[in-house]
Amino acid sequence: MRKIKEILRLRYEVGLSLRGVSQSLNIGYGTVTDYIKRAEQADLNWPIPSHLDERDLGLLLFPTQTVTGQRRFAEPDFLTCYSHLKKSKTVTRHLLWQEYRQQHPKDGYSYAQFCHRFKEWQGKQKRSMRQIHIAGEKLFVDYAGPTMEVVNPDTGELRTAQIFVAVLGASSYTFACAHWSQKLPDWLDAHVQALTYFGGVPEIIVPDNLKSAVSKIHRYDPEINASYLQLAEHYQTAIIPARPLKPKDKSKAEIGVQVVERWIIARLRHQQFFTLSSLNQAVRSLVDELNDKPFQKLPGTRRSQFKQLDKPVLRSLPSNPYQYTDIKRARVHIDYHIEYDKHYYSVPHHLVKQEVEVQVCDNTVAIYHHGQRIASHLRSYRKGTHTTLREHMPEAHKSVHDWSPERFLKWADNIGSETRAVISLLLQQKRHPEQNYRRVLALLSNAKKYGNERLNNACGRALLINSPTRSSIESILKQGLDKVVIETDAMMQQELALDTHENVRGADYYH
Repeated sequence: MRKIKEILRLRYEVGLSLRGVSQSLNIGYGTVTDYIKRAEQADLNWPIPSHLDERDLGLLLFPTQTVTGQRRFAEPDFLTCYSHLKKSKTVTRHLLWQEYRQQHPKDGYSYAQFCHRFKEWQGKQKRSMRQIHIAGEKLFVDYAGPTMEVVNPDTGELRTAQIFVAVLGASSYTFACAHWSQKLPDWLDAHVQALTYFGGVPEIIVPDNLKSAVSKIHRYDPEINASYLQLAEHYQTAIIPARPLKPKDKSKAEIGVQVVERWIIARLRHQQFFTLSSLNQAVRSLVDELNDKPFQKLPGTRRSQFKQLDKPVLRSLPSNPYQYTDIKRARVHIDYHIEYDKHYYSVPHHLVKQEVEVQVCDNTVAIYHHGQRIASHLRSYRKGTHTTLREHMPEAHKSVHDWSPERFLKWADNIGSETRAVISLLLQQKRHPEQNYRRVLALLSNAKKYGNERLNNACGRALLINSPTRSSIESILKQGLDKVVIETDAMMQQELALDTHENVRGADYYH
């Protein structure tokens, strides 16, 4: 409609001929003639009233097209169609079109037109808000889709490495590194490397919703992984994950990943790497080159923008980098131990059946209850064994825990030498001394009932008859045989007499 105004101005204000107007505006002579006739029929003079906008001017000049040019097809209710598609996976566009044609058999659109107009309607419903990134505010992190291959030089085995990407919002300053997996230890180590590379800490880190970052996905209140939160506390930053299925929330990361895939991964695809460190060296070299590459539409480079925008406002790094700590929930068993990596660590016995938090690093296992540390152990890598602190035991268990071969032998010494000899033999019967503790304790407890002297005599008699067992000694005590004096010399004479009996054949009998 702007040319209509210009046609009228050149004709009535400047006074050009119709052909002159046509040549001036580079439009057809017939078009100029048609517009002038339509203006005369609408009684439109120059200057055009100021209250007439382009739409009103079109209605005046082309009333027939506007009034009678209504569609002869019935418009579908696309909002209702959209809601049906969202509610059920079984509803299709073809089904919705069939229902629409049943309602409008004569004036309905074809299926192709139905889909085309529905797609146009969907496009008009979307709104995209331009994000303004404040210097030093956000760091966007994600993993690239493609992986890199690393060859084991000894076996020829191929392993794939994941490429981690971090991009600062304001300057687009980029970092990338390779790890063997996207698991929690590698995920957190990648963050430590990225923050070290940037030399500072942003206010917010924006990750995707992978399992290492978000334990429980939720649109409004996601549950952040406990170890990831600990890293955030160490660096005094905040974790705000992008909304599920909303890539525009982390558009910087998406663009950064695309740049890394094209600028780094694609350029390294023909190179062969034998170690992860050699791959990381190549990646770091190309990352530096990327950050020094001039922008296509903006002045400077990523590095110059980083120095100008982000670097001055990033928070300082802590004195020590974050050390990975594995955090898990565990329930205390009835033996007041919790299990981690198939090893068992003790906690105070009053916490039996309660849930605790276990924080484990390379050398230490710390156990917390309601935020308070209740136990700390040196980490053990022995499977199936126990690490127990005496102060965690109930009083009844402490005495049992104090049992040892030396303690039993010292106890037996107080009773007598024969008792010590029997106890020493009993402690050696089983492979593990602990398996003999109960029978030794049962034997020594007879001192309370019979006294030390009788028990020692009974042990001496058991040794003499070569039966130093708990049952034999208790039988001797019950029958009072420990009180009977054994005449050793008389028995020896009797044995000699038996040796010379006439019924006993000697060696000469057989020669």
